[in-house]
Amino acid sequence: MSGSYSAITEGIEVSVEPFYLDDESKPEESAFIWAYMVEIHNGGTEPVQLKSRYWLITDALGRQEEVRGEGVIGEQPVIEPGETYEYSSHCPLATDSGIMAGSYSMERPDGTSFEVMIPAFSLDLPDAIRSLN
Repeated sequence: MSGSYSAITEGIEVSVEPFYLDDESKPEESAFIWAYMVEIHNGGTEPVQLKSRYWLITDALGRQEEVRGEGVIGEQPVIEPGETYEYSSHCPLATDSGIMAGSYSMERPDGTSFEVMIPAFSLDLPDAIRSLN
């Protein structure tokens, strides 16, 4: 992914690329919408299942929202060694920039769990200087 953020935890690489959705945003109503593409690559030696997600979303005013839930987009995918799982989602903010970070809870075939970091990524307008707020 070009222009993406990535992190590797225990052989699992998570890459995220955010996009501002100008057509769906309404700045005059303090409604700014971003989409983000996620790739989860299993560089390990055994399959893993994504069981749950955790997001910490912070807007430009420092207001934080935590999001927890089972799987992603209604799925709890099993990712085989060497395979990549991809999905996209979106995030609304009341400010014109923010930051997201989080983790996925993964399960190994033996039933043990581990947390995989989702890299912090910046939600900035296309003309803004890109930085981790």
